Amino acid sequence: MGWLGWALLSASFAALTAIFGKLGVAGVPSDYATFLRTAVILVFAGSIVAATGQWRSPGSLPGRTLLFLLLSGLATGASWLCYYRALQIGQAAQVAPVDKLSVVLVAVFGVLFLSERLSAANWAGILLIAAGAVLVAWR
Repeated sequence: MGWLGWALLSASFAALTAIFGKLGVAGVPSDYATFLRTAVILVFAGSIVAATGQWRSPGSLPGRTLLFLLLSGLATGASWLCYYRALQIGQAAQVAPVDKLSVVLVAVFGVLFLSERLSAANWAGILLIAAGAVLVAWR
C-alpha cells in the first residue's frame, strides 16, 4: 500500500479517536484518560515491533535521531493532553477540525524549517483547510 492508502487509514482512525475519546472522557479526568490511552498505544505499538522483529536498543540509534524522537514524543504528549481536555469541554465536531489546523501549521513549518516548497495551488488548499476549520468550529 502506498502513502495515500496509509494516510487515508490514518485519517479514518483519527476520526474514530475523536469519537471514542469524547465518549471515554465522560466522567474521567482528561489527563488520566490520556494516560490510559497512551498505555494502550505503548502495548499495541510494542507488540507490533516485537512481532515483526523490529526491536533494537535505543542506544544504538544516532543521537540526533533520539533527540528528535524525544521531542516528537513530548510534542505528541502535549498535543494529546490538550486534545483530550478540549474534547472534555467541547464538542467533538468542533474540537477535531480545530485540531486539524495542525495540517496548516505543518505546511508553514515545513516551508520555514525544512526548506519544503509549496505551489500556489498547495497554498490555496492550506488556506481552504484553515477556513474550513474555522467555519466548522464557529458557532
